[in-house]
Amino acid sequence: MLVMRPAQMADLSEVQRLAADSPIGVTSLPDDAGRLGDKIAASEASFSAEVSFNGEETYFFVLEDTEAGRLVGCSGIVASAGYSEPFYSFRNETFVHASRELKIHNKIHVLSQCHDLTGNSLLTSFYVLPELVGTLWSELNSRGRLLFVASHPERFADSVVTEIVGYSDDHGDSPFWDAIGRNFFDINYAEAERLCGLKSRTFLAELMPHYPIYVPLLPDEAQEAMGQVHPRAQITFDILMREGFETDHYIDIFDGGPTLHARVSGIRSIAQSRVVPVKVDTVSTGDAVKGGRPYLVSNGQLQDYRAVMLELDWVPGKPVALSLAAAEALGVGEGASVRIVAV
Repeated sequence: MLVMRPAQMADLSEVQRLAADSPIGVTSLPDDAGRLGDKIAASEASFSAEVSFNGEETYFFVLEDTEAGRLVGCSGIVASAGYSEPFYSFRNETFVHASRELKIHNKIHVLSQCHDLTGNSLLTSFYVLPELVGTLWSELNSRGRLLFVASHPERFADSVVTEIVGYSDDHGDSPFWDAIGRNFFDINYAEAERLCGLKSRTFLAELMPHYPIYVPLLPDEAQEAMGQVHPRAQITFDILMREGFETDHYIDIFDGGPTLHARVSGIRSIAQSRVVPVKVDTVSTGDAVKGGRPYLVSNGQLQDYRAVMLELDWVPGKPVALSLAAAEALGVGEGASVRIVAV
């Protein structure tokens, strides 16, 4: 069974294995034991903290194959983007250049560096093994953290954003970075993202141009890359778009990838999830139910948070019947409550 749970320091070597294979651009998963150890320690502190509003907390989850005893995915949430340092984006805007005398009225597409999205909660660190891409386990790895938000709304903002990794070629070159960022740093895109993972994005972002960038002056390849999704990030993009996220008006300042945005109240896994009582079926041995459909199920706890995907034949208004194995995986018993949402 695959179980989503909070990361622990004992997971460090396994998490680094996942990070090493994550795409360029996922700076929240650096292939560095020290940084990953800090990330897990900060997450453990966040899960144990008493919180009444979204602040500097970060929550890092892993997807564990409990039978094989190995990790197959991970994902995270930052409670408040830009809490300790500015969270920069490029905002798509239109400037008007007009002259009444010359009878000219031109609308020009520009990019303006901003930190409009500071204070929103931020989805980060999504990765699953290649063999799980496109399966329902990808849904668990991404949406399981949204069920955590649903159970603990006081820990998060009213809106959630996520930066999707933008286009880069097989050699790790980004036409968007080459057109803008590389003019200010004599390093390629892959090296820039590596530095961001080891340090922070802010120190590079603050050296980027703070004045508007006129998009028509950029090379065609850079313009075409704006808003494009890296093939390995397409799964994240697709899942969240089905959840009700929108591309909005912002792109990443390094690779031009889209920034998705949604109000918490409009996110499908949160709005459509239900808290229901548990009935433990001690007779059933499997997790597949004849005539059932797949559901994401979470226990709604904090340090002991668990989320799984199960085939259930659940009738709204009734308790949900869980096999003994499923109940044990979730850490719940007869009469407890779980949060469920259809996949």
